[in-house]
Amino acid sequence: MISTSIFPGRYVQGDQALNILPEEIARHGKSAFIIADKFVTDNSSGPFKEVLEQLNDCKVQLFGGECCDDEIDKLCDRFANDSTEVIIGIGGGKTLDTAKVVGYKQSCPVILIPTIASTDAPCSALSVIYNSDGSFNRYEVLPHNPDVVLVDTNVVSQAPVRFLVAGMGDAFATWFEAEDCRLKRGTNMTGRVGPLSAYALAKLCHEILLEYGVYAKRACESNIVTPALEHVVEANTLLSGLGFESGGLAAAHAIHNGLTTIAATHNYYHGEKVAIGLQAMMFLTDRPSKTIDLVFDFCQSIGLPICLEDIGMIDPTEDELIKVAKRACAEGETIHNEPYEVTHRKVMHCIKAADAEGRRRKRL
Repeated sequence: MISTSIFPGRYVQGDQALNILPEEIARHGKSAFIIADKFVTDNSSGPFKEVLEQLNDCKVQLFGGECCDDEIDKLCDRFANDSTEVIIGIGGGKTLDTAKVVGYKQSCPVILIPTIASTDAPCSALSVIYNSDGSFNRYEVLPHNPDVVLVDTNVVSQAPVRFLVAGMGDAFATWFEAEDCRLKRGTNMTGRVGPLSAYALAKLCHEILLEYGVYAKRACESNIVTPALEHVVEANTLLSGLGFESGGLAAAHAIHNGLTTIAATHNYYHGEKVAIGLQAMMFLTDRPSKTIDLVFDFCQSIGLPICLEDIGMIDPTEDELIKVAKRACAEGETIHNEPYEVTHRKVMHCIKAADAEGRRRKRL
């Protein structure tokens, strides 16, 4: 059986790493088309203003807020009317996913600069495309990974801590899903099975989160860069990205996709809903109680959601839960990488079981 893994061209991380952005751009071109979210464009001071002033030829475009086909088409049209050579995405996961697709459609190098460590989107050759209302549409698998991913941990440390915690929710699912893919010989995002290195990186991601997660959160709360923060940023961004893309996704992300069909969840972050998906995944089969406790204990320790109410679903109806479960079990969804039979009724019941466990823990 042929295994396949994919990686970004270059990964750069560290305190004040933004200072070397001109050097990284110069390796790919002279002029830049920058897609930036409001955090960047609204800040007239700080590290981004300083580094952008060093760039001789760049044009900044405000990201519209949703990684959807309309936004991608709009930015492609604007890029086509410019003479720039490199696309730079600066912002959160949706901004970066949009920049990746625009770069692919315009056949130019892509440099990504996450301002938060909330997802594993930056390193992957994959963009999650949503509908304009925020509901999940599809995965857009791209021909190659970004050319450069540059993470300034000083910038990450200044962001609201909720982003870092959401990133840990996304990353914490990585090893559990990759392990289930390994057991089934399920496919990763290339359509082939993953190599041993991908599963090992997913396991390392898991171990880093358990060891340093709480301390990284405390560092972010104090807006300081510590070794724990550096380790968790690497886990959230690089290791989780490599682990999911080359190891594979399974039930946690599929249930996340189902949860996006409920409008009440749209104000909650990707990693927060993935955490709920992971908790539900624990009840899809007879996992040991110590594993279930490990998942809930970790999520509670860093402040992730542990019941449906925590992501806006207060007293969900049976019809809503069936809607979530059916979307999670749609044809082609990653839940079918689980090494056992999955039906929408099983998924509905596991969501209920996880919700009950979370609510029980909140009452203690």
